[in-house]
Amino acid sequence: MAKSRRPTKLKKEDYELLSEFRYRLRKFLGFSENAAIEHGVTPQQYQAMLSIHGFPGRDWVTVGELAEKMQIEHHSAGGLVRRMESAGLALKEAFAEDRRVMQIRLTEKGLSILDKLIRVHHDELRLAGPHLIELLNEASRKGNK
Repeated sequence: MAKSRRPTKLKKEDYELLSEFRYRLRKFLGFSENAAIEHGVTPQQYQAMLSIHGFPGRDWVTVGELAEKMQIEHHSAGGLVRRMESAGLALKEAFAEDRRVMQIRLTEKGLSILDKLIRVHHDELRLAGPHLIELLNEASRKGNK
């Protein structure tokens, strides 16, 4: 049986590092939420649009895939899709190869808004990213000791 490593006592700097990382991450998420609202969508709609159009290998998702990507319940994803359809951001249609599967994809309006939001997020990441990377690297180094 392998010996378990005895946990080392955490230092004040360990708490400070995680606190700073959480602060910087929350600050970016706050920026993201405000940017979505300024572009006429809710933060959840922006997250859904990004999940739909950013899905690996295709530009559509199922309700179940959207729920997984957003870490929400299936019925909540279904309600979100209905609200996005009403707002003209997304459409739901039966998959040609299996009519039981519903594809959710963005409309031209949804794509246009998403494109604008991606651009402002890239600008913000250029500013916030290096510090987040530095904090992650530091946390990773500490975790390997």
